[in-house]
Amino acid sequence: ILRSALAEVIEKRRECEEKGVTETGMTHIHGERSTRIFYILGDHPAFLELLDWEPILPYVTGLLNKMPHHHASDAIVEHASDLKERPMGWHIDGHDEGYRNLRPIPFLQLKIGYYLTDMTEGGQGNLWLIPGSHTAMYDPSHEDLRYPYEYPGALEVCAPPGSAILFHNAVWHSAGIFTKSDGCREMLYYAYEHPWMIASQEHWGYSKHFYNEQLSPEQRKFFHGFVFDPPEQRWG
Repeated sequence: ILRSALAEVIEKRRECEEKGVTETGMTHIHGERSTRIFYILGDHPAFLELLDWEPILPYVTGLLNKMPHHHASDAIVEHASDLKERPMGWHIDGHDEGYRNLRPIPFLQLKIGYYLTDMTEGGQGNLWLIPGSHTAMYDPSHEDLRYPYEYPGALEVCAPPGSAILFHNAVWHSAGIFTKSDGCREMLYYAYEHPWMIASQEHWGYSKHFYNEQLSPEQRKFFHGFVFDPPEQRWG
């Protein structure tokens, strides 16, 4: 269901982008078959359902906050034929340059990645990360990150479809390079933040119809009250 929904949405987004039609959220086209889209909650009911998906929600409330808020969402479709020359792009998540003014960087966002395609083999643009890097008091040097396959402790995440990965905003990570000629990567990403934060424009960037008509009563709790018409009380 999710792969079919993603294919449908990607086709529509690419068409709108090529025609210059304004859509909610950015669409990045990388060749004939590879696309990344942002603000996906309003694109398909299946994407919205994952916002508070029952099997994963206890991890969000247990690890981050018992009243989590939505931070951001995006979907990735990548093919080796379009991206075989792409280098690594190591980074951490978060605005304000990843909250680097605080050390160690605090746990302000929880990201969840859902694997839609078989990533049990490496070399398909697989996610790479450096376990424990969220506890560091300094950033790795650019020289250190030039050779990810040789970086001590760097891990290429290989997982079957249906898997989910959860990670801290300060974990250093990157999409990997493509070494498999037929490699394909399809993923959905959802990020959550504390209820006292407004750290992403996506939180308030959807249409009024989305907030007032598409969200269930439980899903409305993932957003600040000011996005609704009329505004809702949040803090008693």
